[in-house]
Amino acid sequence: MWAQNGVTIAGGHGKGGATNQLSNPYGLFVDDDQTVIIADFRNHRIMQWKNGDTTNGQIVAGGKGQGN
Repeated sequence: MWAQNGVTIAGGHGKGGATNQLSNPYGLFVDDDQTVIIADFRNHRIMQWKNGDTTNGQIVAGGKGQGN
């Protein structure tokens, strides 16, 4: 029997720019290690949550404001 379990790792703390918040997430990818990667459009960054980390994400690209 298959059991479905879910944990909120992003977006459960309202809209914003903290590492536990997103602002207009636009894309989502889950790799083979179950690392979750999200394009956080309005914060101009790529966020990553490693498997088992349900507190704060890590900025892996951008996050310094809008580019030119």
